[in-house]
Amino acid sequence: MPALYIMIPVALLIVAVAIYVFFWAVDSGQYEDMDSPAHSILFDDQDPGHKAGVDEASGREMHKPEEKKIG
Repeated sequence: MPALYIMIPVALLIVAVAIYVFFWAVDSGQYEDMDSPAHSILFDDQDPGHKAGVDEASGREMHKPEEKKIG
């Protein structure tokens, strides 16, 4: 029973810290762009079309890679 006098305030303190961290993350914009990281793992970093895939996922205008002219 005496352990509850320590465990309950510690548990409430942990919950308060978790709530503070959650609201800090929301206010600092951590949840603003949830789609780009998920789509960016689908593309190779060396691929010239990688930037186009990230732009498409975020709704921005796509950049076309330059074409090589033969001749």
